[in-house]
Order: sequence, then structure tokens, then C-alpha cells
Amino acid sequence: MSKRELIARELDHIPEQDLDKLLAFLRSLKDVNAETAMPALAAESSLAKDWLTPEEDTAWANL
Repeated sequence: MSKRELIARELDHIPEQDLDKLLAFLRSLKDVNAETAMPALAAESSLAKDWLTPEEDTAWANL
């Protein structure tokens, strides 16, 4: 059984009053992951012009 399926089963046992807290928690996880990924993606695209060159390939070829 997948983790998603296990979580879906657990949802059936959570009291209704706790669902708002759970939803807020899940949204906070999504927000944290989005904020963490964004700087890395921005840096990758901006540095790619320097990294993706024949000179860089030669410099790292022996590693």
C-alpha cells in the first residue's frame, strides 16, 4: 500500500474539528517546499550559461 493510500485511510479516523489544522499543516508543507525550490531553480538557470561550456566539461572530465 502506498503512503498516499495510508494517509487517505487515516483521514477517515481524524475528527472533523482537526481537519482544519491538518489542512493548514499540509498547505504549510507545500509552501515550504515551493520556497526552498525556487532559489535553486533560479540559480540553476542563471549559472547554466557558465557551467555548460566546453571549457567546464574539460575541467571536470577527470573527476
